[in-house]
Amino acid sequence: MRKWLTLILFTLLSLAAWGQTDSLRLGYMVKGKVRDAETGRALESVHVSVPGRHHATVTNADGEFILKSDRRIEAVQFSYLGYKSRWMAASPELKVSLVRESISLPEASIISGDPEAIVRAALARVPDTYCPQPELLECFYRETVQKRNRYTYVAEAVARLYRERTSNRFAGNDVSALEKSRLLVSQRKRDTVSVKTQGGPQMALNCDFLKVPELLFSEDEMALYRFEMDMPAYIGDRLQFVIRMIPDRMADYALYFVTLYIDRDNLTFTRIEASLDMRDQLKAIRAILVSKPMSLRFFPEEATLVFNYRPIGDDKIRLEYFRSTMRFSCDWRKRLFKTRYTAVNELVVTDVRPEVIPIPRRERFRSTDFLNDKAEEFQDPDFWADYNIIEPSESLEHAINRLRK
Repeated sequence: MRKWLTLILFTLLSLAAWGQTDSLRLGYMVKGKVRDAETGRALESVHVSVPGRHHATVTNADGEFILKSDRRIEAVQFSYLGYKSRWMAASPELKVSLVRESISLPEASIISGDPEAIVRAALARVPDTYCPQPELLECFYRETVQKRNRYTYVAEAVARLYRERTSNRFAGNDVSALEKSRLLVSQRKRDTVSVKTQGGPQMALNCDFLKVPELLFSEDEMALYRFEMDMPAYIGDRLQFVIRMIPDRMADYALYFVTLYIDRDNLTFTRIEASLDMRDQLKAIRAILVSKPMSLRFFPEEATLVFNYRPIGDDKIRLEYFRSTMRFSCDWRKRLFKTRYTAVNELVVTDVRPEVIPIPRRERFRSTDFLNDKAEEFQDPDFWADYNIIEPSESLEHAINRLRK
């Protein structure tokens, strides 16, 4: 259970092309770019949605987004940590500026209270607020690997996520299935080492602390941490308790540094950030690495998880966005210099299907599966057709073009 981000190092192979059948057809589109109103800096991972519907996406590293729907889009909503939410009338291309949210409430009324008691109260509400009924989600998933500053691997997929209700999570598993996928890999001979990520879109389900509380929120796990109240923050227009969980005892495995964002009014989780404790390298390696060549040395530097949960109605939440990031260095014995790698897995829920049909066992993406093995090289520029996707960042777009050559 603790291998929430697992990797295998392997030799790259050339793969053949294939595709799968389209499912959702989304004929209406809005594109745009989101910036900080004061600095002009592009904002990454801003949540972009159609008010009153389930269609959503996030901005890329350049602040760009593409949002598609099966019906005409009249308005678009933007929400981001620390910024005021904004609604705008839809147009084919939007230029959006978000304003930072200032906190003007008296300090005592914001940060008073027992942080652990607040967390426990929010956890007690999870069965009623998070997946109280089964649901079937449509999502877009992407894996990327960079060797130094150059992309060597990109894989993308449209997938379904079936989520069992939280109060009955042992009666059925949260599972995923691919609908459409593609793979791009570097063909350079010197790229003999790359990263293979286990779990694909299933990783977001297996690592979800709210659905798998034994990873972080069991009594035994919580006893390993101390709880501290941080300064509050806004997510959209909602004021959040910000609570940090800091490792406070020794364990046989690596713990996390955790930041929890909990809605101040209804005590629902809005965001969870978890960073693996890297102070004991051997424990960190055991938590991350599955296998590697004997002569390759592995040095983990960072491993983080981010979960965003979207408010639904007054007091319900749904998984909105997942991101895992790992940075590490490798070198072969007897070589002088290390090579640094960055692996990112990203999933955004783009729609909620009206029919809640469990995924047949034969279609399920298993936790031990690799997207590399199921997706193959596909160079058709119209591959995604009308799918709602995360717009590629400029550097990623250039990387894809180079990999194809």
